[in-house]
Amino acid sequence: MSEPTIRSLGATLTDTGVDFAVWSRNAERIELCVFDAEGKKEVVRLPLVRDGDEHRVFVKHAKQGMRYGLRAHGTYDPDRGLWFDPSKLLIDPYAKEIDRPFQYDPRLGIVGEDTRDLMPKAIVSRDVTVAPAKPLFQPGGLVYEIAVRPFTMLHPDVPAKQRGTLSALAHPSVIAHLKRLGVDAVELMPITAWIDERHLPPLGLTNGWGYNPVGFMALDPRLVPGGIKELRETVAALHAEGIAVILDLVFNHTGESDRQGPTLSLRGLDNPTYFRSLPDQPGTLVNDTGTGNTVACDQPATRRLIIDSLRHFVQHAGIDGFRFDLAPVIGRGSKGFDPESVTLRTMLADEVLQDRILIAEPWDIGPGGYQLGNFPAPFLEWNDRARDDLRRFWRNDIRIGDLATILAGSSSIFGRDGRTQTRSVNFLAAHDGFTLMDIVSYAGKHNEANGENNRDGHNENFSWNNGAEGKTDDQAIQNRRRADIKAMLSTLFATRGTIMLTSGDEGGRTQQGNNNAYCQDNAITWMGWKTLDDELIAHTAWLAGLRRRFSAFSDMDFFKGDGDVVWFSAAGTPMTVPDWDAPAAGVLGMAIETQDLNGGRPTRLAMLFNRTADELHATLPPSEKGDWSQLSPAGETSAGEQVTIPGRSVGFFVES
Repeated sequence: MSEPTIRSLGATLTDTGVDFAVWSRNAERIELCVFDAEGKKEVVRLPLVRDGDEHRVFVKHAKQGMRYGLRAHGTYDPDRGLWFDPSKLLIDPYAKEIDRPFQYDPRLGIVGEDTRDLMPKAIVSRDVTVAPAKPLFQPGGLVYEIAVRPFTMLHPDVPAKQRGTLSALAHPSVIAHLKRLGVDAVELMPITAWIDERHLPPLGLTNGWGYNPVGFMALDPRLVPGGIKELRETVAALHAEGIAVILDLVFNHTGESDRQGPTLSLRGLDNPTYFRSLPDQPGTLVNDTGTGNTVACDQPATRRLIIDSLRHFVQHAGIDGFRFDLAPVIGRGSKGFDPESVTLRTMLADEVLQDRILIAEPWDIGPGGYQLGNFPAPFLEWNDRARDDLRRFWRNDIRIGDLATILAGSSSIFGRDGRTQTRSVNFLAAHDGFTLMDIVSYAGKHNEANGENNRDGHNENFSWNNGAEGKTDDQAIQNRRRADIKAMLSTLFATRGTIMLTSGDEGGRTQQGNNNAYCQDNAITWMGWKTLDDELIAHTAWLAGLRRRFSAFSDMDFFKGDGDVVWFSAAGTPMTVPDWDAPAAGVLGMAIETQDLNGGRPTRLAMLFNRTADELHATLPPSEKGDWSQLSPAGETSAGEQVTIPGRSVGFFVES
């Protein structure tokens, strides 16, 4: 069997057959296992020929659709970091399609136990290249975080067979909802193939979020049964409506977990290369992720796999950008996190990736793991300080000056080293933690359904229950919760920089107080479309309209302090040091210069944030154009300088 001169890794389809190539420095030899069309019977086993650290074989007359797996021979000695076990069928790290989902079984981690019947098989596929246009999303827009299955499982308009799958996002009713909210980009929680954590099956639970990957390219058949074609077509449908698509990817760990975990792919092919271990203890896996293992992203072979995975989604599906889970791992080397790491710089310099939107979750639990503000531009970064302080402001925990910092783009974090633009992604809630409704409905977490006696999940959520823990029929409490949600959404949409909203938070979705619902693939996480609060949805849609109308919100430049922003008290006078420092102060005014894109003219926009329970009688700064008008979902009304703002609310005013 001769070998062509193709140098790609994985399975490359040619006119005369398929070239298979796998990288491993430490394996003694690797075999290709070819299966029948059902992926059940092994029909032939072929040795790969070593060429340096690459192992290759060309199979003549092999065609698209061939099912295959790998076996790696070598030393099995976990104390030395070696997990070579030819009884383990392995998934090609470059597989782009698999024939079924991964299912956890203890035998996947038992040495000598053949896993042929337990493992999915990789499928040889033909790449279809798209011509990626400039990303539709630009920093400063609204990102809408979606877990595909929970978001679509209960949608009444989506056909039953389509619910829970990626293609449901292209349904006209779903797109109409996204457009009503003014969504600029959907951020899809992991859709690549994953496996359940081993403690879940005995509890009768499954991982519904996907943050436990096995393959970095192969899409999970549960979510994307149509593979890359389904992703490409869904992206095209969203693009046609002006909505960008961002993929949430996990390069920090794999589902192979700790020493007791399964051997599925990278571990069995070359554990010392692909995973970090202690320098003098090769059998001790580094756990900077809290999941049992940590991908060694500074290794050239790993870097190549990461970059090739990103390029795959751009070139073959037209993806606009990526969000990276526990992103410091990607920039970590033997000496810790480095914003100038080769892997991060390679990503930024790559000709296919250099214009993509890149978003970092800038923390992990490793040494020096909190890196907010330290990723290289143009990375955007999830801002958990803004998240917490936005909650704490409305819980009356912090000074009003802390709110001003967030509204202005968190220059204290992102303005270091003379930077002039914010890269903050501001949010109130994300998949990990309370929903927005639960923030105002629960004083503490309620994760009993997770089977860990409520030990899991964050204990400090900066939440409050408005007088009753959880569900209540008390109308007064329900009204207070709705008012708090409106006020918090108004504040989020008034922040400078990029903002993110988690699906369902616009309509009061609850997870019944569960703040770690990754293992609840059921009604706890499924979005109840019929029970969403349309008043809250309408308020969110109105806020999105304001954000699109006035340019100052999406402007990434920090305020210059030359009159482009004025902070004022309830009396309409500029804020003083005592005003900023007053611990009990509950009112903040902000006036900013902006373009009114509806009329194409410069103007000023004023906002009053009233976190007290009392109605506020306040004075706006003198108008430079004659008068102020109040903006509300009901329309624009003349206001003058003396205005009244209800308790626990935000008022918006424009010079007219």
